[in-house]
Amino acid sequence: MKIHKSAIVHRKAKLADSVSIGPYVLIGENVVIGADTVIGAHCVIEGRTTIGKANRIFTGVVIGSPPQDLKYKGERSYIEIGDNNIIREYVTVNPGTAQDEKTVIGNDNLVMAYSHIAHNCILKDNTIIANGGTLAGHVTIESKAIIGGLVAIHQFTRIGRLSIIGGCSKVVQDIPPFSTCDGHPARVYSLNSIGLKRSGVSSKDCLDLKKAFKLLFFSHLSSKTAIEKLEQEFSNSEFVSYLVDFVKKSKRGISRR
Repeated sequence: MKIHKSAIVHRKAKLADSVSIGPYVLIGENVVIGADTVIGAHCVIEGRTTIGKANRIFTGVVIGSPPQDLKYKGERSYIEIGDNNIIREYVTVNPGTAQDEKTVIGNDNLVMAYSHIAHNCILKDNTIIANGGTLAGHVTIESKAIIGGLVAIHQFTRIGRLSIIGGCSKVVQDIPPFSTCDGHPARVYSLNSIGLKRSGVSSKDCLDLKKAFKLLFFSHLSSKTAIEKLEQEFSNSEFVSYLVDFVKKSKRGISRR
């Protein structure tokens, strides 16, 4: 274990032998950090925070400070961070806001400098949040989604798998999976064809999604009618079924054209 002499690590914190702790770091009592994780200078990691293996956490990151929620009255809540994440300078991550609730970050995510992940957020795997991305409480980011710089996301919003949101967008409704969105507020512009190809999605599945997007977002059909047609025509398509299920489960409504 490599701990800089200026760092303050609580004696009850649980650190793997191969953890590296930089200068002027503060590690709290209930923190658990897995093997090969590197903590940069001036970081604060407190609260009931568990961090997995091989994470790289850069200068000035604050993880585990109380949620910025007026309802929070000191309840026991948690942060769980998986493996192989990169968390850049001055990112802030808050725990859940009610008793035993969690903020969860999965594996292989990149969270760029000055981003904020509020209470009860869920980041799945292989997501990217560019500089200054702001997630309000209870936001869910599905796998392989990309959030542009300075994007602000409203509480309880879902960002669908393999979607991409342009920089400086204002997100107030759910972003459908596989979409390219932008604007103030964010609107669907097209299928994320490049992202799908880079992820190895087959040409047939891409074509099915292109047809589904045309019906759902670029036709004059109501959402209900479009969904009924998609369920009839693409019942055997895994990707279209995922899209339809996401739309049907939306509580905040879907960002549209």
